[in-house]
Amino acid sequence: MPAPDFRFSWICSSVGFCIFIGMATPAAAQLEFALQYGSLVNPFSGQTASTRILTFQHAAQWQYGDTFFFIDWLDDDRVDGFNDVEFYGEWYPTLSFSKLRGSSVGAGPIADLSLIMGLNFDADADVIKYLPGGRLSWSVPGFVFLNTDFTAVVDASNGLAQGGAPTTSNGFMFDVSWLYPITVGSQSFTFTGHAEYISAVENEAGQDVKAWILAQPQLTWDLGAALGSAGHLMVGIEFQIWRNKLGQDESEYVPQLLIVWRV
Repeated sequence: MPAPDFRFSWICSSVGFCIFIGMATPAAAQLEFALQYGSLVNPFSGQTASTRILTFQHAAQWQYGDTFFFIDWLDDDRVDGFNDVEFYGEWYPTLSFSKLRGSSVGAGPIADLSLIMGLNFDADADVIKYLPGGRLSWSVPGFVFLNTDFTAVVDASNGLAQGGAPTTSNGFMFDVSWLYPITVGSQSFTFTGHAEYISAVENEAGQDVKAWILAQPQLTWDLGAALGSAGHLMVGIEFQIWRNKLGQDESEYVPQLLIVWRV
């Protein structure tokens, strides 16, 4: 496959630093639409509500790294200011040292080292956070990928003065993500997901925001293969395991119905 066309741009954040992000015509890309349904807790009230989540997700490789983006549309059956037609998204472009060098920089089980620049945004709460850091990609038999990310979490939100959620002090994140295919007879399954640790911080009102652990493992079955079109329609379950959800005292362990359409 010919090398993709390359262009670049500088994006300057409101906290006074600039991020170099390479953009490219994808060398390999995957587009997914997903529907999730489960009973999720409002961590600020302790009440649960049946919640629908529609997700648009895009992952691609490019000449000097890869990129992962998703945006969620959330709505539940309780009008309480939480998950009431909510939009939330994350974007993680990377720069691979192996791709920049043209040969592997890994050693032993480490397959690659990358720079990562995350962006998290929440429309309803008017939250935007930058996550600059690094990624280790691991070579483990059976896994399509296994990554560990360590990043800062820099809050660049407008805060209470502009009607949004309170700004917080800066913290850090540690995240593990993976994809492991499973074949049982003629049936294909996928075990994928991520688990993250977000450090404790303090918000602008002087309140403590607790450290949290969030894990979202998914197990899906390739229903499309059984219907004669493999790799397009998956059904399964996602477990949301969240200790100190959004830094509050509430925690949850919730199975959610998951349907995925892959383009």
